[in-house]
This record gives sequence, C-alpha cells and structure tokens, in this order.
Amino acid sequence: MNHNRRKGRIIFHVDMNSFYASVEAAYDPGLKGKPLAIAGNAKERKGIVVTASYQARAQGVKPPMPLWEAKKQCPELVVRKPDFEKYRKASQEMFRILYEYTPLVEPVSIDEGYMDVTEAATNNALSLAKLIQERLVKELNLPSSIGIAPNKFLAKMASDMKKPMGITVLRKREIKNILWPMKTKDMHGIGEKTAEKLEKYGIFTIGDLAQSDPDQLKERLGIGGLRLHEKANGIDLRPVDPDAVNEFKSIGNSTTMPEDITDSAKVRKVLMNLADSVARRMRKKEVYAWNVQITIRYHDRKTITRSRKLQYPVRSHQELFDASWLLFEKYWTHEPVRLLGITAMDLVEKDYAYKQLDLFSYKKDIKDHQLSSAVDSIRDKFGESILLKGAQLSKDRSDQLRDQKRRGTSLEKDFLRDNLFDND
Repeated sequence: MNHNRRKGRIIFHVDMNSFYASVEAAYDPGLKGKPLAIAGNAKERKGIVVTASYQARAQGVKPPMPLWEAKKQCPELVVRKPDFEKYRKASQEMFRILYEYTPLVEPVSIDEGYMDVTEAATNNALSLAKLIQERLVKELNLPSSIGIAPNKFLAKMASDMKKPMGITVLRKREIKNILWPMKTKDMHGIGEKTAEKLEKYGIFTIGDLAQSDPDQLKERLGIGGLRLHEKANGIDLRPVDPDAVNEFKSIGNSTTMPEDITDSAKVRKVLMNLADSVARRMRKKEVYAWNVQITIRYHDRKTITRSRKLQYPVRSHQELFDASWLLFEKYWTHEPVRLLGITAMDLVEKDYAYKQLDLFSYKKDIKDHQLSSAVDSIRDKFGESILLKGAQLSKDRSDQLRDQKRRGTSLEKDFLRDNLFDND
C-alpha cells in the first residue's frame, strides 16, 4: 500500500501494561491496587514469577524471579496461577477495539500491536490515542501505553517511555535529544549480546550508533548493522502489515527414507534427528511452540498429519521428540513408512513463552539452553554430524551421511531465509 511508505505516516504502538496481572485484576476487582504476581505453582514457594503488577514491581518483584524471593521482597504479595484462555480472550477483545479504527493493525504478541492511523487520525492523533486508551480501560478494565510516531520503531520506543497509562509522541526531530543519549541496550531490537559487541567497537549509546560509519557496521554485523544504523537515525520504512501475523506460525522439517521402514528403532532415530533440526531453527528464531505435529507418509503415498497441544511452550529437541514419539506410537498403523516430518506450531517469541517451572527446572532450563547454544555453535562451525547423540547415530556410516545431507538441505534454506536481527 503506497500510503504506508509516504511521508507523514502516523503510527501507534499499543502496549498493554502488565497484561496478565491486569487481566486478573479486571476479572477480580478486589486485586486492583494490590501487589500481584502471576506465577507457576502459585501454591508453592518454588514457583517462578511470570509477570507482576506495577505495585509489585515498585517493591522489587520482577520476572523471572523465584516466588520465594518475590515473597521476601514483598510479604503481602498476592499470587495467581496463569490462565492463558482468559488472556487470549482479553487479547482478542483488545484487538477488536483497535480494528474499529483502522484495518491496518499488526499484532506483535498477545498484548501489543501496531496501528497505521494515517487515514483515521486526520484531525488529531493525540486525541485518537486518548480515545483508544480510555476505551480499553472502560470496556475491558485494561491499562495501556501508546507510542505515537512516524514509523514503527519510533512508536515502539515511545510506548516504553511512560508506563503505566502513558501516551508519548516521538518526532524525528526529537531523536537527537531524546533517543541518542540512551544506551544501546535500551534500543528496541538490540539484546545484551549485540550491545556487548557494539561496546567492543566503542559504541555505547544510540547516538554513537547513529553516527557510526554504516559500512563498518555492515562489515561487523552484516545487513542487520545497517538496519540498526537506520533506526538509530529514526529511519524505518517497514509498513504496518496486517498479514504479518500469518507469516510465521510454524517451523518444520521432513525427510524421505532411502527405503521404507517398519523398524520402530529406526523411526526413533529419524524423529530424533528431525526434532534436533527443528529445535535448532527454533533457537535461532528465539521462539517456543505450543503445538507439535508429525507427518507420516506410508509406502503407498497415503499421508497423515496429527498434532498435539502441549501444556506449556517448548523448544528443546528432547521435548519435541517426546511429543512426536507419543503421536507416532498412537497413530502409526505399522505399515511401512516412506517419509516422516515434525512441525513446531503455534509459535511464540521467547519473551512471551510461559512454563510452569519450579526453581529446580528453571535452573535446568537455563543450563539446557546454554548447552544447546554451545552445541549449535560447534555444529555451525564443524558440521551437522558433530556431537550427535548415540540414538541419533546410524550403525552404517553411509546412513549417517545420508541423514546429514537430508537434514542439511532444510538448514541451508534456513540460512538463506534468516537475517541478522530478524526479530526487529
């Protein structure tokens, strides 16, 4: 759409404040104004805080803090167990209100989204933002912050500046005074690792980044470096895309066997390799899956797909394999199998993924993530066959090489698709 790229765009970034806690307070008015935490295993002190109200945050309660520590920080803390059906319903109602003002709404997650209101806010963008914010409170009892700017990046930065219940206008001419003094780690699209890398090159603030040599940034960070340079200078031509939410819902991989198989041990090996490949791609995308699907094609080319909704979002190869193996055992007809596939579906970014963890498994997840990251870097450097588990190794070296080639095809396509900082 041409008007998305013309000068004078008006973009809103609507960000719900402490969403899960706010939804709970909307359902139970007695919780309003109280320090509230949403945590797994809410009845036990071992749970992990998923989110907290601003009253709780003011007393030092922050996710992913162990619940025992949160209680120590705030003895009067009220704890509720997550109810994701409730949150999804509230999210749908929130976006329903946004769509009433423009069809150009791009959901980013369950509790935030962009709006292109260039046509809708012909008179006063600030008045429109106030109207939307007031409706969200009046109709849903949910507070929000709204950033108003000429592009998505600046709108996102603006919405973070006043919470809760803030409305911030950020113009391009203001970025030198407002954005440039901020540290790079506070810039949307830059994580801790990227910030550390930038510091090695003497880039500590958004202003430093904006005034850096773009060619050197490209040489050091690839095309992502150029994008960061543009954003630091207030340039972001990305349109608000209502269809973007449908573009990235699954990650999958499949493989055709060199010969039809009926041996369950061989099936386990193939599924473990597929789960490992899909898990690696999920880690690169920094997403979790709420749903796992398997594909089984039999010797006569008859193909079935079966899926399994999970209790919590996953991304480790073991969790993907376990879910896939349960599905295979349940639906396999014992006929010869020609093709197998695993697809991770209903994806969510890691920041919005939730798991009912106790303190032990929380530490274990961190350890597993660090181990997986280390294995990924070794495989990227030395090849896919390095560090395969025993169950993933074929008895025949030629089988192993065939598996490596089949698995490599999808990964190579992934490399061509993936861009640095593609979650910006």
